[in-house]
Parts: sequence; structure tokens; C-alpha cells
Amino acid sequence: MNDLLLINTEGYEKRVALVENGVLVEFHIERESDRGIVGNVYKGRVVRVLPGMQAAFVDIGIGKAAFLYADDVMGDPEASPTDLAEDDAEEPQEMERAVLQRPPIEERLREGEEILVQVAKDPIGTKGARITSYISLPGRHLVLMPTVDHVGVSRRITDEDERQRLRDLVESMRPEGAGFIVRTVAEGKSDDSLRSDMEFLLKLWQDIEERSSDARAPSLIYSDLDLTLRIVRDLVSSQVGRLVVDSVDEYQRVSEFIATFMPRYAKVLELYSGDEPFFDAFGIEHEIDRAMERKAWLKSGGYLVIDQCEALTAVDVNTGRYVGRRNLEDTITRTNLEAVREVATQLRLRNIGGIIIIDFIDMELEANRQKVWRALNEALASDRAKFNVLPISELGLVEMTRQRVRESLNHQLAETCPHCEGKAVIKTGQTVCYEVLREIGRQAAVLSGPGLTVCVHPEVADLLADAEREHLARLERRLAKELSVEARPKFHVEQFEIHVNVVK
Repeated sequence: MNDLLLINTEGYEKRVALVENGVLVEFHIERESDRGIVGNVYKGRVVRVLPGMQAAFVDIGIGKAAFLYADDVMGDPEASPTDLAEDDAEEPQEMERAVLQRPPIEERLREGEEILVQVAKDPIGTKGARITSYISLPGRHLVLMPTVDHVGVSRRITDEDERQRLRDLVESMRPEGAGFIVRTVAEGKSDDSLRSDMEFLLKLWQDIEERSSDARAPSLIYSDLDLTLRIVRDLVSSQVGRLVVDSVDEYQRVSEFIATFMPRYAKVLELYSGDEPFFDAFGIEHEIDRAMERKAWLKSGGYLVIDQCEALTAVDVNTGRYVGRRNLEDTITRTNLEAVREVATQLRLRNIGGIIIIDFIDMELEANRQKVWRALNEALASDRAKFNVLPISELGLVEMTRQRVRESLNHQLAETCPHCEGKAVIKTGQTVCYEVLREIGRQAAVLSGPGLTVCVHPEVADLLADAEREHLARLERRLAKELSVEARPKFHVEQFEIHVNVVK
């Protein structure tokens, strides 16, 4: 029981940190003004059907239309997917479905139609929320799938006898037509625990159906638990040794939730009473700041460089200050093996999803490449998000994908720099100088007057007055105009303006 779960509650935001073996591996944040909507159920209205994309846009009342893929449109109950993957069930909305021979989306949906949907992914960047008509309601031990007739068991339950026991138990208790996924935390649980969870979820679905029948689209039908209770429901397990909350009110809410749904874990709950700021006392604030940096250091002196782009994330592994003790191949392999653990941690901590390219240091021996690849899969095994890792290429590259449900930590806590506009670089003062000189030449042909004044950043002004003064003087002679430079401290280094001198 090495895991530590910290819940920091403030009036404007809630923050949750999961620490495994002394290392911060997950960080969640929810702000009052920007609460996530994953798991919410809406009654929406189809506003547009796109046959060419086999998708539709649905108005669910959140401003931006949500996106519904054809595979996420429920048809006849008899045509429901029958080969659901027995997933971990931590994100049941993302379960892989068998590709069925169904009519095209334009034959199943029409504009103006009202449809009950659930949010599978929050809006990310310019993209709207992704939704599905396959509703799934997670409980403590089970996930109810009222629209799918199927029973699955988490892949993380590896004991075959236990898997069969749980499957048989749920099959014997469930109503006809109601599907369930048995979650990882159900391993070893009694009949009564699963039955009470099932009854609660079935009652919840009945309430949703009743609300939906009376509601007009678009409207919110069911809202998932807030961050605190959702994290307690999903993360508190036998691996968590301490659950520490820093707010009396939140402590009371969590205590009541645990007493109702998971009484055996009541002993791990604590109320923080220290004088030092909560996250500072556990060293979390410093780790959050490090997670925002481009470079992540390894204990050996090597480091990772993590660059998040629009379509993919690139991770570059470097030996840095680590020089090894034996030979080059041994040094490289040791660095890559250490990097593997840090890569897995950083992907979880920064919540990086989508396509990920890891550039390991090139290894000569195939055995070493296989060792690093196996270590990467082992390190990712504790990740709740789905992932797929391809073998290391001859160039030392690993291509992988990781499930993306919400914004990355970087996008949640930061925004594009207004000066560099996301380029991460700005032009040098000398480059701007030459751009100014070229622009003066263009403007002089259309602006009449005895002279021109160019307003620039002080750094550029100094260069034009000193190192580049000869070029400015040559331009003055060629244009037969007086050119003056004015420094503007509030200007960005790339910003400049050209004005005609007024004759007095």
C-alpha cells in the first residue's frame, strides 16, 4: 500500500494528485468555470448529418455542436455490438466495438431528430465533444451498459477462475438485455457487493429514462460525479495507503461517500491539519511546475525533451551528463531503460494522448532493443488509459498511441504565447533590423513626405543606431529621405511601425 491520494479543494478549483512509490504520476484539475463533461448524458438534437464522413453533429446545449461517429450510433437492440472487448472498464465509453454491417448513418439519423447521448471526450482545442449513443454508467464495481446485451470482465483481472466466477455471478443477477462490465476493483468481492452496485446502477438508469422522456432537446439529463467523488470511486483501492483531504467540507463529503459505497476503505481517509500549504507539504507544487517544462531530467544525468504538436507528441531521449562505466552500447541501453520509466510517468502525469513518437538513443544490438521495448510495455501497464506500442524501428524510434479523453496538462494550465504565437522562437534583433530596412524601401515608394520615422523595440533601435547604422544611412541616401528611429519599450521585438514625418 504505497499509493498516496491527495485532494486539494479551494473555492475556485479542485486538484487531485496520485503519488505512487513517492512519484507523482497523475494530476487532475477541475475548475468551477470549466468543469469537464465526460460521462454526462444529454438529450440532443441532430443538426447535421455528414454522409461523406459517416458522422453527425448534435446540439447538446453546450454551445459547440458535439461530434457523433457512425459506429457510435445505436441501431436496433438486435443489431447491437456483440463482440465488446473485455476492457479495463476505467473508460467504458471507449470500448472497442466490432465493425458491423449496418446501414449508412444517413439512413439511421435525420436532421432534427432527438437522441440520447453520452459524452465520451471533452471538447479539445477547436474540436467539439465526442459523443456516443451507447450509454455506460460506472459504479464502484460494475459498469452498466443498458443498450448492450453483454457481460465482460476487466483485462486486469488475470486469474481465470476469478474471471469466470465474476462473469457467472453477474450473468445470474443481471436483468435480460442489460450489459455489464466487471471493473478491476471487483476482484475478490462478494455477491452482496456486486448486487448492491447493480441495483444502484439499474435505478440510476431508470431515473435517466424517466427524465429523458419528459425533457426537451437539447438538455442535460444526468451529470457524472464531480472530480473529488469520481476520483475516490475510480482510484481508491487496496493499493492506496492514504487518502488525504485538506477541506473539512470535502472531507465530510468523501467520508459519507466511502461509508456508503466502500466502507472497508474508511481507515485510509485523513483530514490534513498542517500549517504549511497542502500541496507544498507533500512536494506536489514543485512537481507540477516541472511537468510544465519541456525537459524532464533522469536521475543518471540524462534527460527527455518533450514537444507537444497539434497532431502528435515527440519524446527525445538524450544521455546528457551520463557517460557510463563500460562501453557505449551499455551506456546507451542503461539510459534508454531509465528513460522508459520516466516516459511512462510523464505521459500519465501530463495526460498526453494521441500519436506519440519516442526517439530512443540508437542501439546496435537487437537484444537491447527488445529489452527496452519490453520495459516500456511493462512501465505502461499501470496506465489506466489505453495504449498501443509498436516495436522499436531500426532508427531507434517507437511509435505508440495513448487514449486521449481530456486536454493535456499543458493545455489545461497554459496557453499559446501571444508573442511567438506558439512557434517557441522569435526573430533575432538583427533579422528584424533587415526586415525594417526592406519595409522602409517599400513604404517610401507610396508615402510622400520629407522623411520617415520607424518605431521599434529598444533592442532593434540600438542595432539601427550602432551596428546597422551604415545600412540605414545608405538607405537614406538612396531614398533622399530623412530616416529617424524611435524606441518603443512596450513593443515586442518583432513589432515595428513606420510613420511619415509631419512638416511643421
